[in-house]
Amino acid sequence: MNDKELAQKIVELIGGNGNIVSVRHCATRLRIVVSDKEKIDTKGVEVLDKVKGSFFNSGQYQIILGTGLVNRVYDEVIKITGGADEGQTGGAKEEKVVYGNKFQRAIRMFSDVFVPIIPVLVATGLFMGLRGLLTQEAVLSIFGMTSEDVPQNLIVFTEVLTDTAFAFLPALVCWSTFRNFGGSPVIGIVLGLMLVSSSLPNAYSVGSGEAQPLVFFGFLKVAGYQGSVLPAFATGILASKFEKWLRKHVPDAIDLIVTPFITLLVGVVLGLFVIGPILHMVENGVLWLVENLLFLPMGIGGLLYGCFGQLLGIFGIHHILNFLEISMLAQDGWNYLNPIGTCGNVAQAGAVLAVALKAHSVKTKQIAYPSCLSALLGITEPAVFGVNLRFVKPFVMSMIGGGVGGFLASNFHLRATGMAITGIPGTLLYLNEQLPIYILVNVITFAVAFILTWLFGFNSKMENQ
Repeated sequence: MNDKELAQKIVELIGGNGNIVSVRHCATRLRIVVSDKEKIDTKGVEVLDKVKGSFFNSGQYQIILGTGLVNRVYDEVIKITGGADEGQTGGAKEEKVVYGNKFQRAIRMFSDVFVPIIPVLVATGLFMGLRGLLTQEAVLSIFGMTSEDVPQNLIVFTEVLTDTAFAFLPALVCWSTFRNFGGSPVIGIVLGLMLVSSSLPNAYSVGSGEAQPLVFFGFLKVAGYQGSVLPAFATGILASKFEKWLRKHVPDAIDLIVTPFITLLVGVVLGLFVIGPILHMVENGVLWLVENLLFLPMGIGGLLYGCFGQLLGIFGIHHILNFLEISMLAQDGWNYLNPIGTCGNVAQAGAVLAVALKAHSVKTKQIAYPSCLSALLGITEPAVFGVNLRFVKPFVMSMIGGGVGGFLASNFHLRATGMAITGIPGTLLYLNEQLPIYILVNVITFAVAFILTWLFGFNSKMENQ
């Protein structure tokens, strides 16, 4: 059976072209939204040659085909259905049939946006972890070297590997958001790049005090969104919907010129002057809260930050805490935030490993296992957006694990000698009498998140909801 015949058979067995609302695919699965799931002949689909299984999840009938094959079959299905793809403009069908409650649909929407960009985040996490390990003085000293002995060109090369994905993260998020909400992905890429334009002050530099934001109209502070998620996500949703509206109202003769022009103009104005300033106020509020929370007595501050601090990463505002870490290091040479933040990352790793071991879905395992390693190296986005937040309960269990770790870290008075690395690479910030305690706290954190997720946070039935 060739790709075209397989695609035709799949369309037949899921109720024909008339039952298909939209078609998408991820790395291994064909994901189809149907009008009536009762028309699907599941057994018939699963006995097809080259089909490795199927399941129904959050309103999508997902057929496991494997890497490479899924792309080819998807192309053939699109030809048969005439473009039933939410990511295409023009021939796309509107998805009127929805399954699950509003919260489940919101989580699915968030997951759909982030799943396509997870592979590059995993790769970047590995690059960051390796760079953090190999460029520390303690490691270099083993080879009789210091940081001054490392060639500048090599440092620049490692920066290309580690900084690119996160520096242009808004472009990736905007691209995926446009793709999922029916806009033109290329417009999403350009809009995302505008949010991190080199003409704007760098967000990290502003956060550390090295640069000042631009001031418009005498009061509106504007900077880039390097490393941010929520501004690009919100801008992408609004701009893609606006583009779809324009397509329906702009005459075909001038659509090619007018629609992209107006979409980008309105999108960047919203992103820089409306969404950005609102989130800036949120960031300032979070900074004040964390400063007052961290040093609450009896480890309460560590417990609360270790638990709820993980939510900052979801909204893309965790980088504002760089300023707080820099201030701590400048005052007395210690970073009290790092050990608690590390517990949050390690807890995500523990939770996602439990999911990986219990999951039946090959795709879930493919994402979860490398996400565990990435989280242990300090990059939690793949674990959070690809697995834990998608299933909700594992994320809750990781919050509990992070809270336990934060509580212990505060009571043991753990403090780092630097910043910017956590997890396994972060061990190098505790190469003193604290090292055994640092390892103990993180082992306990990992174990708590893993056990809670294993017992209460995940089961294979959740993959089919």
